[in-house]
Amino acid sequence: LAKYPEIKALMGPDPHLKWVVSGMVFMQFLACYLVKDLSWKWIFFWAYAFGGCINHSLTLAIHDISHNVAFGNKQVKWNRWFAVFANLPIGIPYSASFKKYHIDHHRYLGGDNLDVDIPTDFEGWFFCTPLRKLLWLFLQPLFYSLRPLYVNPKAITRMEIFNALVQFSIDLIIYYLWGLKPIVYLIAGTILCMGVHPISGHFIAEHYMFLKGYETYSYYGPLNCLTFNVGYHMEHHDFPSIPGCRLPMVKKIAAEYYDNLPHHQSWIRVLWDFVFDDTIGPYSRVKRLCKLAKES
Repeated sequence: LAKYPEIKALMGPDPHLKWVVSGMVFMQFLACYLVKDLSWKWIFFWAYAFGGCINHSLTLAIHDISHNVAFGNKQVKWNRWFAVFANLPIGIPYSASFKKYHIDHHRYLGGDNLDVDIPTDFEGWFFCTPLRKLLWLFLQPLFYSLRPLYVNPKAITRMEIFNALVQFSIDLIIYYLWGLKPIVYLIAGTILCMGVHPISGHFIAEHYMFLKGYETYSYYGPLNCLTFNVGYHMEHHDFPSIPGCRLPMVKKIAAEYYDNLPHHQSWIRVLWDFVFDDTIGPYSRVKRLCKLAKES
């Protein structure tokens, strides 16, 4: 910032985010109507090939919204409520809990018992062969949702209760209107596309040490278009208050800081290397002891 103060102008809300997210949510509601009479094999096909891609993209929109970039830092509640709205096609309440733990991921990156993005000792010990690592990728949504309850349990907040009530109410309305298949379409898409799927490569690409000494990596490939530029991950950790749509400008302005750092070109290659490279696995993370910051 001292060298490139113009980066500060990139901070602040993304005026287009709320409209893009709203379009995605209503697209999924339309899809719920369209799939209600399909056979089960096509339900799962479209869940993986289409709906799950949108749902995974919405989880990354929620990631952006958790940094208050939908309505700005002065409208914190609007951001929280909008995240609950963005959560609706995912089928399972997620946004409020994500916000609660994602702050710790930025504040205590790699922090033992604080950053719940770090796999547990059991995960690192057991999922150590190609077949087991592939199974771990399939089960990633399960570990992602249950790990916080084991590693760093926190009290349930009012926002989480609100998130659950709104989510399950919408699920019941969809079930009442169109039956079980749209619900399966939504939830199956979320689970399948957060497991073994090209977009899910970002989970591994972001903080697994493919090169010793480098714990955070960016990805500059085409899938950023579907994921709110989550691939610009070094830039995001440097400037979490800059919305995803402007992170490429950070790299362009401060190119000397990013161009020579190792980065990924393909999330599919990341998944392949994770499974078949014996030197990479759930243990391939930096873990550190962090001193708990005082809450203001």
